[in-house]
Amino acid sequence: MAFSLIDHSGSAIPVALLTKSDLAAWLEGSGASVRTWVRATGFAGASGKVALVPDDQGRLGRVLVGLGEDDAAGRSVWALAGLPEALPEDSYRLDRLPTGADPTRLALGWALGTYRFTRYHAKPPIAASLVWPAGADRNRVERLAKSVFLARDLVNTPAGDLGPEELAAAATSVAEAAGACARVIVGDELIAENYPTIHAVGRASTRPPRLVDIRWGEPAAPKVTLVGKGVCFDTGGLDLKPASGMRLMKKDMAGAAITLALAQAIMEAGLRVQLRVLLPCVENSVSGNAMRPFDIVRTRKGLTVEIGNTDAEGRLILCDALAEASTENPALLIDMATLTGAARVALGPELAALFCNDDGLANALLAAAEAEEDPMWRMPLWRPYRKMIDSKIADLNNVSEGPHAGAITAALYLQEFVDPGISWAHFDVMAWNPQSRPGRPEGAEATALRALYAYIAGRFG
Repeated sequence: MAFSLIDHSGSAIPVALLTKSDLAAWLEGSGASVRTWVRATGFAGASGKVALVPDDQGRLGRVLVGLGEDDAAGRSVWALAGLPEALPEDSYRLDRLPTGADPTRLALGWALGTYRFTRYHAKPPIAASLVWPAGADRNRVERLAKSVFLARDLVNTPAGDLGPEELAAAATSVAEAAGACARVIVGDELIAENYPTIHAVGRASTRPPRLVDIRWGEPAAPKVTLVGKGVCFDTGGLDLKPASGMRLMKKDMAGAAITLALAQAIMEAGLRVQLRVLLPCVENSVSGNAMRPFDIVRTRKGLTVEIGNTDAEGRLILCDALAEASTENPALLIDMATLTGAARVALGPELAALFCNDDGLANALLAAAEAEEDPMWRMPLWRPYRKMIDSKIADLNNVSEGPHAGAITAALYLQEFVDPGISWAHFDVMAWNPQSRPGRPEGAEATALRALYAYIAGRFG
């Protein structure tokens, strides 16, 4: 993938990034005709504003990009993200960067701004191209943009074309490309190999459930295990969702998509880890053999779970995968899921909800999120709420009977399947942009991927 970034163009049009405070000095150093044009167009360096300045022949001579009042805006990954769509067809080069600007971040923002989902509908190609900024880490930019695009493409694909089999095939393809080993456990084999809750959730679909198990890396390296929720479509089961609640359920496999994309970036970077990826892939459907409310399911860990609601299926497939992941005592265990509406009510679509049993890990993840402009917010694993998922006839219930603390009780449920002493982080994400912003078009989003990669690369790179 080129991401509309090119090696060189002698005729590339210069692009200057300017804060409001920089603009006056920049204009003083420019010709009278440029000053007149910029003032006539009303360009004042406001954030996100662009001025196209003609040359003496009336052709486009340069581009000015406003950064607003904040000098730090020039270091933002999103500073150039709106330009690929905004600029006319031509090649461009960065002519002026604010103090402290990071060319790698700027190039990544440009790359992310070139994303198109074109599987079903042709879209005009990006006509503008940017000369690679001097000093940019090309490999990192291409690796991250490629992984973000993979996650977005998978989540944007309708469930009719991306069921458990197709999601598993995509994971296997990523594994094979990286030289990793991938194993897929399908249908009734899940019962034979003791993954009963994954089977219970997926058995009602005509598309059999499966578990993808990927292994890669040096046997002597620290173990990093990633788990992703892969519910390719969620009807809610017998506790059927209303139409409005089912509308976006093609994205209920986003946890698996982001996890797989993160794994791809890790493997392509050659990080020194012993990586394991567990992706339970199911469709939560309605049929005569669907799990029922108040059924009791025995999990891989041996705990029994009363099904208080068949629409709380994500935690069921994750709990078997987390139990298996815990058997190897990884140095780092991360799971990713579009798990609860409660997390979205609390934090909205942009903030990933982070639940973590290790303060040091949580603080490091939050620092990476801030540095990468890939935001998350820590939520509490509030132990007094554990009683909310007690059951009178099983070890625990998969839901609380009350309306409160839904994201917390879901995280507490998952914690039951993580062995004490393992550093574990659980992410409850929306993985969807309700509206477009520069570099983040409406639709699927690889929430927290860049922050997680930065943390893992920094710790194990």
